[in-house]
Amino acid sequence: MSYAGQRMAFWTGVFVFCVAWPAALSVTRYSIAEEMERGSVVANLAADLGLEPGGLAQREVKLDIFHNKKYLDVNKKTGELFVVEKMDREYLCPSKPASCLLKLDVVIESPLRIFNIELGISDINDNAPHFRRDRVELDVSESATPGERFSLPNAVDPDVGINTVKTYKLSPSQHFTIEIQTGTDGTQYVDLVLTKALDREETAVHNLVLTAVDGGDPVRSGTANIIVRVQDTNDNPPRFDKQIYTIDMTENSPIGTVVMKLNATDLDEGPNSELVYSFTLYTSEKTQDVFALNPSTGEITVKGTIDYEDMKFYEMHVEARDKGEFPLQGQCKVVVHVTDMNDNYPEITIQSVKNTVNEDVPVGTVIALVAISDRDTGDNGNVNLYIHDSIPFVLNKSSDGPRHYKLLVSEPLDRESVPDYEITLIVRDSGTPSLSDNETITLHLLDVNDNVPHFPQSFYTIRVMENNAPGALLSSLSAFDPDLHENQYLVYFILEKEIANTSMSMLFSINPENGNLYALKTFDYEMEKDFLFHIEARDSGSPPLSSNVTVHIIIVDQNDNAPVIVSPWRAHGSVVEEKIPRSTDKGSLVAKVIALDVDSVHNSRITYHFLQVTDATLFSLDQYNGEIRTMRMFSYKDPRHQRLVVVAKDNGDPALSATVTIKLSTVETAVKAYSDMTEVPLEYDIFTDLNLYLVIGLGSVSFLLLITILVTIVLKCQNTKPSMSAPPSRNSVISERNSTIADSTLVSNDAYWYSLFLAETRKGKMVVRQPVPKGSRYMVSSIPRSTGMSETSGSATSTLQVSTF
Repeated sequence: MSYAGQRMAFWTGVFVFCVAWPAALSVTRYSIAEEMERGSVVANLAADLGLEPGGLAQREVKLDIFHNKKYLDVNKKTGELFVVEKMDREYLCPSKPASCLLKLDVVIESPLRIFNIELGISDINDNAPHFRRDRVELDVSESATPGERFSLPNAVDPDVGINTVKTYKLSPSQHFTIEIQTGTDGTQYVDLVLTKALDREETAVHNLVLTAVDGGDPVRSGTANIIVRVQDTNDNPPRFDKQIYTIDMTENSPIGTVVMKLNATDLDEGPNSELVYSFTLYTSEKTQDVFALNPSTGEITVKGTIDYEDMKFYEMHVEARDKGEFPLQGQCKVVVHVTDMNDNYPEITIQSVKNTVNEDVPVGTVIALVAISDRDTGDNGNVNLYIHDSIPFVLNKSSDGPRHYKLLVSEPLDRESVPDYEITLIVRDSGTPSLSDNETITLHLLDVNDNVPHFPQSFYTIRVMENNAPGALLSSLSAFDPDLHENQYLVYFILEKEIANTSMSMLFSINPENGNLYALKTFDYEMEKDFLFHIEARDSGSPPLSSNVTVHIIIVDQNDNAPVIVSPWRAHGSVVEEKIPRSTDKGSLVAKVIALDVDSVHNSRITYHFLQVTDATLFSLDQYNGEIRTMRMFSYKDPRHQRLVVVAKDNGDPALSATVTIKLSTVETAVKAYSDMTEVPLEYDIFTDLNLYLVIGLGSVSFLLLITILVTIVLKCQNTKPSMSAPPSRNSVISERNSTIADSTLVSNDAYWYSLFLAETRKGKMVVRQPVPKGSRYMVSSIPRSTGMSETSGSATSTLQVSTF
């Protein structure tokens, strides 16, 4: 059953019950304020109804429900009626009556009793006034007159009585106020009234606050924002920042360059503030040909050529007009001062020039006459001329004018160092930035014969291997002359010099064109060791210049002479026979092989080796001094005859050698060893055949030495005639001192002596030393100990006979 049906059945039962019990229809009235807290006691219902509080515990008590909520209830123990839920008068009585009265039925069962309760809910100021629209926007023309009224929304307050809206207030304003009107139903209405004329340019928007205030305690209020937008009217003309604008522009500014951007302002808005810029009739056509004005932005740009020499300044009269219904306008003047720009390059004019001069041209010679100019003025036309590089030239001002110069030679010139000059003249003005121009003068230097031929070395040492082929190329002695053409062409000569009636041209030849030096004969190191002479190089200039160089030819030895065994002496192809006692001790000297080699020191270094030996355990051979010694004593098993073949090998490449065969025979007689013979002199016949040969050889050598010394003295004393074959040269004279030194050197070569060998005599050791002139061949005879020659204390050497052939 629905709630309405239930209430109808309920009230039907109550009616029946009231008929039976008229006393149950009495009404009990209570009054409370809204919004009482839960648990607040309204009244003692049991006492008011005449019921026992304790009797309610066993009886069921029911109260009506409002809006699906139970707001009151009965305490069955105490019988008190208390608040279960807060009660909002504005919610329970939405129609906002002056008084809010709730009727409740209290039903108590067992037995059934119904009581009527009226609960009056009094209002409290628990609601603030509020506007249905908290933001109100109004559009008011700035031309509106004071006194005009504009309706505003009124505020509402759910409270009643004194707690409802009492008055309105407006935030302070110079232009607006409010008026409150009360309707026939008591409702208050608010009007916004204009009290002072509006100016949109001064204040475009007025922000007002309307406040509704109630009469409760405490007072509550609500606000609404009133936005008044002032609508513009075209009452302000455009205005420029200045009446006259002054701008500096450089000439030749590129097309499109922004001169300036005019900024006119119009305090109006909308179309009334949109501006259009234009030139007035006071602006000349020539100015308009040079400058352009953007009608929308007011930007002035360059559209033509700005030339300082054409116009020094420009005047532009500009108008700004708005787009209002009745347009207003403003004007200004723009003055453009043209700044001169350094746009003209300085110029160089070569009035006269020499492009070729001799390299020996005197210092101060004029090479060119130069003039400079610049069409600009002031600093832009102030020009200077200078030489770009550090070269031996200088600029001096000419007497023809302040901007005329002479290009002069400042230092001696040398074609061999710098054959050509690129003289770059630079003229520069004093503008900012400065401009410059340049001209290049090419100067060629002509050669003069001012350089003597130059050899890379002042002294040449040339090594020539002996046994060279005639005509062999020895070296190339090319000189260099930095001059040109005929001044550079060289001819080579050998400066003639006779040595022992032999001219250098008979020994050597030089190619006159390239300086190649050739040998004309085959040289023998054992005959000639070196040569010293001069070679001259002469150019073909006028006058010719020459220089010479010293050449030292050194003959290099070849290993072309085999060693010669001089001890022990034997006839060609014969065998040397020696006898030694069988009782010879270990280490005793048996024999000594001595060989000589006439080659140079390196090639003549001789070593000795056994080529054949009967018993290798019996004898030893010292490879450096050739001594043959016993390694042990002879035994009865050793053969009586021992055959030794010794080879003497030099140090050349390839090595050459000589051999000697020694036949040793052992004897049983008491023959003293070599080591004992040093104590007792041997007795021998002085006039043996071998000694006779030695004496004859010694005499021959002494005779040849005497002849050589006499020839040398004669050559020294003889006045040598100057050779006519030597070519003339300013440097061809050789000093007498140098000639003397060279002659003496060659003479000493002719008198060169070879030392054959040295064997120190100590305990049977002989010394053999004999100087032999050049060109000799040697036959050396050994001196056997059996000849009986004795050694003396005054001389530790014996002389061997040497035959020359």
